[in-house]
Amino acid sequence: MPERPLDDTGFDLAGAAVEAALAAGATYADARLVRRRSERIAARNGEFETVATAEDLGIGVRALIGSSWGFAATSDLTDAAAAKAGAEATATAKASALVPGKGLELADVEVRQDTYRTPHEEDPFAVPLSEKVELVTGVTRDMLGVDGVAVATAQLMFWDTEKWFVSSQGHRIAQHLVETGCGMDATAVGDQETQRRSYPQSFGHVETGGYEVVRRFDLPANAVPIAEEAVQLLTAAPCPAGEMDLILDSTQLALQIHESVGHATELDRILGWEAAFAGTSFLDLEQLGSLRYGSELMNITADATIPGALSTFGYDDEGTPAQKVDIVREGTWVGVLSGRDSAHLAGLPPGGMVRADGFNRLPMVRMTNVGLLPGEGTMEEIVADTARGVVMAQNRSWSIDDKRLNFQFGCEIGWEVVDGERTRMVKNPTYTGITPTFWGSLDRLAGEDEWVPWGLPNCGKGQPMQVGHTGHPASPGRFRNVRVGVKG
Repeated sequence: MPERPLDDTGFDLAGAAVEAALAAGATYADARLVRRRSERIAARNGEFETVATAEDLGIGVRALIGSSWGFAATSDLTDAAAAKAGAEATATAKASALVPGKGLELADVEVRQDTYRTPHEEDPFAVPLSEKVELVTGVTRDMLGVDGVAVATAQLMFWDTEKWFVSSQGHRIAQHLVETGCGMDATAVGDQETQRRSYPQSFGHVETGGYEVVRRFDLPANAVPIAEEAVQLLTAAPCPAGEMDLILDSTQLALQIHESVGHATELDRILGWEAAFAGTSFLDLEQLGSLRYGSELMNITADATIPGALSTFGYDDEGTPAQKVDIVREGTWVGVLSGRDSAHLAGLPPGGMVRADGFNRLPMVRMTNVGLLPGEGTMEEIVADTARGVVMAQNRSWSIDDKRLNFQFGCEIGWEVVDGERTRMVKNPTYTGITPTFWGSLDRLAGEDEWVPWGLPNCGKGQPMQVGHTGHPASPGRFRNVRVGVKG
């Protein structure tokens, strides 16, 4: 499809903010002009529920003095307002620098003048609203038509973001990012319980790309099957309790990665700079390169270049190019999620993992596509190789301590495995573990054909809170001798 041009106006305004920050005394400054548009279309029980649209446009500018950043933002798109924001950012940095601290330096990155656009076939905002409304109302009608289903919901989610980035080091980078997602769920109500099934995953699934993403996941073809499973769960047997093999489908393994690897390896948490929402980390930089995080099958990368994955882009919000970074290699912790300041402090190259939730938020370390590289074979081959265990799919609940060590997860659905065969469906499946011990028990991974770059659009971090879009590629995997069927 034809692309509208990313013109130079954004560069001019961002440049005015940077020049004003430097004139006020900043040793480094950068600015982003961001135009972001979003749309969410939702239906419930066969009826159209809402179309929620939002658009924001403004400039955010950072200024560095000594040990301190300053930040300011404005939605007034005039040269005078941009310059005022730059001066305010420097004033904040000066005030913060009155508290003694070691001066911050930025890890080197190549200065670029470049443009990046998300490859996509069909602009989701150009698809007729009537078509999108009919899709979500139609699938909820189909799910509600299954006897026993009490509530059926569906939603479509779209984001269109343009960014112009300018730094005092000479960066001039324009980006146009398009993100598209969908999701639906059915809730069945019994005498004393409710059961829920969702598709494609519990939180809705989002990718970089256009409306072709929605078409590929084919909600209408999956509506009745997931509704039937929700009803079947009402009379399913409880999850067995005890130590046994655990086979996680790729949607649940994606969340396991997010909670016990992604947040734990954010360098700002490791350094103690950030603790909101997800706490800090059990990791110590002195262990980098030696800590045993998991088994030799555990190979985790943070890769912002994967086509179609949710955290794929050209450059992060510091102008660092998208790249692939090893986080865990053959079970050993070898890398972190970092920005230019934290990376320099740790003596590491910057990973291009700093992003902000809109123009009026300070950029911070965020996960890119933190995923588990695939193994060999298929989910069914793993099942056939399992004497006793449980297959679990689709997250239902999660709990993890503020060091990212002790966790308990619940899933929507499970199946007992006996002598290499899936047998009965089980409900309310849960499992618990300690991060390095759990990952150390990983002994089978399905191959590339079942490897999916799942996208989570709702990762909270920071104060004021920022919502990040993170990717977590995974294929199904087996973990030996895990405690399952835990209560409370």
